[in-house]
Amino acid sequence: MSKPFIDVAAGLILQKDGSLLLAERPADKPWPGWWELPGGKIEPGETVQQALARELKEELDIDVSVSTPWVTYVHEYPKNIVRLAFCQVTEWQGEPKAIEGQTLAWVNPRKTLPVGPLLPATLPPLRWLQLPDRYLVTSIGGQKNLPAFLEKLAQALRAGIELVQFREPDWAAAAPEAEIHQAFQSVLACCHEFGARCLLNSVHPESWRPLADGVHWRAQDALRQASAMQSQAAAQQGAATHGNAGDNPPASAAQAPAPDAHLLPRRLTGVSAHTLQELDAARALDADFVVLGHVLETASHPGQPGMGWEQFAALAEKSGMPVFAIGGQSAATLQTARQHGAHGIAGMRALLEAAEAR
Repeated sequence: MSKPFIDVAAGLILQKDGSLLLAERPADKPWPGWWELPGGKIEPGETVQQALARELKEELDIDVSVSTPWVTYVHEYPKNIVRLAFCQVTEWQGEPKAIEGQTLAWVNPRKTLPVGPLLPATLPPLRWLQLPDRYLVTSIGGQKNLPAFLEKLAQALRAGIELVQFREPDWAAAAPEAEIHQAFQSVLACCHEFGARCLLNSVHPESWRPLADGVHWRAQDALRQASAMQSQAAAQQGAATHGNAGDNPPASAAQAPAPDAHLLPRRLTGVSAHTLQELDAARALDADFVVLGHVLETASHPGQPGMGWEQFAALAEKSGMPVFAIGGQSAATLQTARQHGAHGIAGMRALLEAAEAR
């Protein structure tokens, strides 16, 4: 018997200091005592934004002024499957009130929560919310450029960049491995000096990965890795099928997550994607985010038109995780990217130049 499928609009109501509003489910509803993001079912004929505005008015007596689409995520509960269209609500009229008798709490999503437990589908967006909205990708190009790049990188980190990817395929193809490794260590040290994370692109040796704060998979590498993992899982499942079923106890009931289960892990996994198949690979790798593009024409892809914002938005909606737009991105496109479902933007020169201009 198939489970009912429910479409829900959910709001991350955010104050300017980053505080997030959570609500405790009342005793007369399923999952009483568990905490969630405000929202509710999307009625026939409603858009996500319309449904969210209606639900927040009914639940909290606030009028939404500014809301942007973010991540659409599917979660399977014991009795139903819920597709949650998460939106970030950054401006509203009125003070949130507990219209339905629920308890409300403003929390800092970057710290251990004073309330809980969280509904299972609420954990991922609280983790994703902690990702920065800019992702700097290196483009050093050679040893002679490294000192100047490190100066610019330090400026960018001072200006607020918190996430960097070391990616130097052309340089790595032309220079000794030791030279690139030293450059990677220099970039990593610079990032750590300012409290930023540095991911290593999968084009570089796997043996370097333990030094980094995670790995960023190229699209082709992600496809290969996902395929290998799926083959391994199938083999294990086949072995289990031929074993003693009595040795495999049924899964236990879901346990309440720890108060810090929502915190973003120190080691991150990113994936570059351009197609639905590559987004599937990202999900198979349990990625924390995807970089999707290229969206607009860019110097790194001369003569190759970008996918455009419409196609970007269609793919981002199917990603199931935060998406960074790449290709022709800068501070000037950040708001446009968000309006099309992006978490933030990724880029090379523009993010460095923005720091220099300050």
